[in-house]
Amino acid sequence: MSIEKCEPREVGFDPQRLRRLSEVIQRDIDAERFDGCGLVVGRHGRIAYQEHFGFAERSSGRRVEQDQVFMTMSVGKQFTVAAVLNRIERGDFALTTRVADVIPEFGCRGKETVMVWHLLTHTGGVPALLPPMPPDLVGNLEAVVAATCASLLESEPGVRVTYSVLVGHAVLAEMVRRVDGGTRPFRQILAEDLFGPLGMNNTSLGVRADLKARVAPVAVRDRRPGMLDADLLEMMGAMLGEETEIPAGGFVSTASDVHRFAEMLRRGGELNGVRILSPAMLEAVQVVRTGDQPNRYLFDYTRAARGWTPFPANLGLGFFVRGCGIHPMPFGTLASARTFGGLGAGSTSFWIDPVRDVTYAFMSTGLLEESYSCERHQRLSDIVHSAIVA
Repeated sequence: MSIEKCEPREVGFDPQRLRRLSEVIQRDIDAERFDGCGLVVGRHGRIAYQEHFGFAERSSGRRVEQDQVFMTMSVGKQFTVAAVLNRIERGDFALTTRVADVIPEFGCRGKETVMVWHLLTHTGGVPALLPPMPPDLVGNLEAVVAATCASLLESEPGVRVTYSVLVGHAVLAEMVRRVDGGTRPFRQILAEDLFGPLGMNNTSLGVRADLKARVAPVAVRDRRPGMLDADLLEMMGAMLGEETEIPAGGFVSTASDVHRFAEMLRRGGELNGVRILSPAMLEAVQVVRTGDQPNRYLFDYTRAARGWTPFPANLGLGFFVRGCGIHPMPFGTLASARTFGGLGAGSTSFWIDPVRDVTYAFMSTGLLEESYSCERHQRLSDIVHSAIVA
């Protein structure tokens, strides 16, 4: 079932203010800051703004289509998180379950006390990047989990926020797969238990055969040195196949599908009669669990490169949370403190403001350097918040 569209005024938006989104996005694309995007903004469960812009592939002139398929980057982490939180609600494990109780081989070399909540909040001390392993196995979930199990911790569990780019969510996905019985691949679990029930028909872990021709290739437009290597990002986009499993970000989706996921979260875990999570779990997700600690990997480099002073990581149970304070924030400086969502390398973002009852989903290609992408999202999100007048 589709989500109803409406005129912006019907849900309290000033149409002229909301149109500023189109002006700013088109200006950035014309200036070749990035290539193209799809954006959906909703309020009170109805869509007030849905547009697509620019190029799916600038080099060939291929334009972004209405339901353009993009690589999610780390926005896909929240799909994995939803599966984990769902398993907690089923009683398969708990936030305080030790990872080694489900994956026994994980419990070595200092990792014996790492718990589920540590991995969800990026405080588990697991490697920020992949441990040593052949590059061609990055998309093999079993191989990544095995390499992570053999690795040392980088810090004591619960002590330091260190953003885990890939391995933390691989381990979480393997926990879900094992308590599921170990017979279904993780990509199948998500397809059957999350994407299918929510009507996210253009979303998959890896690239489903029927979506392959529609995926916008990963292109890095802004190649300034930053958090992640531009060539590595493009390589990861090119390597996605039908059986590739990178639960931290190896998904493809559309802005419409990501918006459906956000709507499920806005509604307290249910969409169109399908309940994925409970209101109690969604309340728990909106709480900052990392105090005033900065994110020691994701934005550490910006202190020298951009002159940014350290600011709180504001991580909840698998989601970023707006929290308080004035600092770079992709959900906008005008968002309520409980606003939560996800952020993907140089490209994607989604959020839910439960106070103003707003949902936002942005997918793009022509990646920006990460700190500049964060600023781009902040500008667009502030436009959305400032367009709410009733």
